[in-house]
Amino acid sequence: MRTRELRLVRRPSGTLRAADLEVVEVEVPRLADGQVLVATSHHSVDAAVRLRMDPESPPGYLPAFGLGEGIEGLAVGTVLESRASGFAEGDLVQHARGYRELAVVDAGAGALGGAGALTRLDAELAPPEVHLGLLGGTGLTAWSGIVPVARAAEGETVWVSAAAGAVGSVAGQLARSRGCRVVGSAGGPEKVAYLREELGFDAAFDHRAGVAEGLAAAAPDGIDVYFDNVGGGHLVAALDHLRPFGRAALCGAVAGYDGAPAPGIDNLFLATSKNLTLRGFRAGAFAEHADEVRVELAALWRAGRMRLDTATYDGLEQAPQAVVDLLTGRTRGKCMVVTG
Repeated sequence: MRTRELRLVRRPSGTLRAADLEVVEVEVPRLADGQVLVATSHHSVDAAVRLRMDPESPPGYLPAFGLGEGIEGLAVGTVLESRASGFAEGDLVQHARGYRELAVVDAGAGALGGAGALTRLDAELAPPEVHLGLLGGTGLTAWSGIVPVARAAEGETVWVSAAAGAVGSVAGQLARSRGCRVVGSAGGPEKVAYLREELGFDAAFDHRAGVAEGLAAAAPDGIDVYFDNVGGGHLVAALDHLRPFGRAALCGAVAGYDGAPAPGIDNLFLATSKNLTLRGFRAGAFAEHADEVRVELAALWRAGRMRLDTATYDGLEQAPQAVVDLLTGRTRGKCMVVTG
């Protein structure tokens, strides 16, 4: 039996190009005890995949992809064959071996837990694309930053950068559901309008017109929480505008992922002078909350109080362009590749 997978064939020199990735046909390994064969239908496209394309990943992060080897990411699909207890043919599952149409997956801890790679999903709760995005790693990441990390409270002002993306859009809506005033920033007037008019953010601004100026106009009295997806100059502006005892949830630094390094932080002493809390986090550190987060977000979604739009690319051959488009800001909401 053969399948197709996405491989890293050339390490990016600066900005990623679609030609750095290639779809190839490979043999599907035989199942061993404790494994399942999954027909993957939805593959998550996330900015962090770019970090693993460099020769070395940041310390403590997931390992770098080997040159000429298949890349991986979160995905949703259907079990075709099982040699693992607790999983049966026809089960809808989430796993961490995306970017291949047929995946042999080790059963174990949940796909968001790091050690294992398989989670059974409730097909009646939501369709696969919602499980992959809102109820999957995207939702858990947003919840982790807003709730346990930033401890956003009713009446506080929360700024979310890259707010038209998957994690940012969910984080902003989640903060609003908890009674916060939410400011979002994004690139371009269309995304700004999307945040205000479709997602219901209280204020939004175009970071391309000036981050510090936009934030000052949107939150003239300062902010209590910053949900950081960008790093660089955005974090500099946040430190300037955070009120005393404010909190920053450091989720990502996409400004430095693809190409030139992000500018340095030259006002970090404000964290000391204003008694700020800056905490980096990864969703996997909160994997034990995945079930309760799924329940909370599903309830908001069914009630029409939470949405996550999708940028969908059909066919694995579109995956290289999907990753490039995501990194260059051409997508909105959850970016995914559909192969089934």
